[in-house]
Amino acid sequence: MNLLLRTLRGRMRRRLLLTYRIDPEVASGIIPAPFRPQLVDGSAVGGVCLIALTELRPGWVRPRWGISTENAAHRLAVEWDEGGVTRTGVYVIERHSSDIVPVVGGGRFFPGIQRRARFEIEETGARFRVGMEAPDASVFADVEVTDGWESTLFPTVEDASQFYRAGSIGWSPRRNGRGAEAVELSTTRWVAEAGRVNDVGSSFFDGLPRGAAQIDSALVMRDLPVSWRRPATTRP
Repeated sequence: MNLLLRTLRGRMRRRLLLTYRIDPEVASGIIPAPFRPQLVDGSAVGGVCLIALTELRPGWVRPRWGISTENAAHRLAVEWDEGGVTRTGVYVIERHSSDIVPVVGGGRFFPGIQRRARFEIEETGARFRVGMEAPDASVFADVEVTDGWESTLFPTVEDASQFYRAGSIGWSPRRNGRGAEAVELSTTRWVAEAGRVNDVGSSFFDGLPRGAAQIDSALVMRDLPVSWRRPATTRP
């Protein structure tokens, strides 16, 4: 990470966390060493993060100078060994953004190569329809907040929420292709709600071998302050 941008701040206006149950052998073939899939109930865990950010800016800049972006990230939950301890996080396979700033700066001034994409958003109260189209990828999700919880991976919405909170370190391929670089998401107020998946599609997960990826559940996060910092570890 460039020393000038050790910290990014913003506001998470909306975040949809779509969770997939993934065949562990297939996941192992996607993740580079030294990472390995983090297993839950014998399955790897993958997903798409669809996040709307406002006030996104370097840490020292006032909120009024921040930008607003729609973003999509395809990820797999991973673990790695560090100093004799097993750590957990996510490996981000690909990122897309609606704004040119993350596309230009990603992998140069802050971690994560980003590609430009077009987003279509329809939000009505507690229902969110988000579509993303790029030359190399597409995503569609129709999710609404619900009081119920359905998942084969996590018994409760709290379990799912804590799983994601514990995996706050995100690794991304470096722009030069040499290894991965890390960034850690934090917030002073972590609140996740259960989401019901009415419809979903991902060119990445749908493109895996038949039956290797199955949608499991969704979490919804809304209106939270967030920051991204370089974690204590910079190499797994």
